[in-house]
Amino acid sequence: QVQLVESGGGLVQPGGSLRLSCTVSGSIFIINAMGWYRQAPGKQRELVAEITRGGSTNYADSVKGRFTISRDNAKNTVYLQMHSLKPEDTAAYFCNVQTIGGSFWGRGTQVTVSS
Repeated sequence: QVQLVESGGGLVQPGGSLRLSCTVSGSIFIINAMGWYRQAPGKQRELVAEITRGGSTNYADSVKGRFTISRDNAKNTVYLQMHSLKPEDTAAYFCNVQTIGGSFWGRGTQVTVSS
């Protein structure tokens, strides 16, 4: 069984920063892509950023220049460093990993950007 545990969400003022972490455990062999998605109330889940095993990254246009995704393959962990946060970044953030055994999701961590 594969488990993803996210942490690092919270309440932050506009312009602030947060760092999300997601650690994968369980019956995994090789993790290919790792990514962060978010879902705001009443909206569809959307890709925020993803990173391949080799380190290639892809970002949503709305977060380019503000967010940075990284991973530690030895720790099966992916990070999302978020700077210059805006109220429109408020959402539940979900970790996703792609393995040879399928796609797996975390339960999400809430990020709220508000003054």
